[in-house]
Amino acid sequence: MPGHVQHAMSTVVLTIGPAHTLRQAARLMSARRVGAAVVLDPDTSGLGILTERDILDSLGAGQDPDRERAHDHTTNDVVFATPDWTLEAAAEAMTRGGFRHLIVLDEREAVGVLSVRDIVRTWSDQRVPAPEPTEEVAV
Repeated sequence: MPGHVQHAMSTVVLTIGPAHTLRQAARLMSARRVGAAVVLDPDTSGLGILTERDILDSLGAGQDPDRERAHDHTTNDVVFATPDWTLEAAAEAMTRGGFRHLIVLDEREAVGVLSVRDIVRTWSDQRVPAPEPTEEVAV
């Protein structure tokens, strides 16, 4: 069904480690053209998320992107979606939590990332096209 997360999510999942610098993370995110990276901490077996906003906030605070580590800027209190969530449920979770990305898990494995942009794109693609304008004849 096109109204579900599995049809809108990006299956390009950039996974980085907690020791990556923010500059390394930004380069990888830019190269993959994604707005978020999943941060996998092998010591805790936990997943977090580092977003473009996290990097921007660090730079805005005058921090050195070559010294700052992903771990210190990662959101670990993450809301996860499953592929069978509706887009409405995902949008509601994002609105309620004030974030723009959801990690999509399928049996504890990150299989995708859903962004607000993905939802808007999907809803726009599903929209019924407007009727063609009629040509008015001057009399």
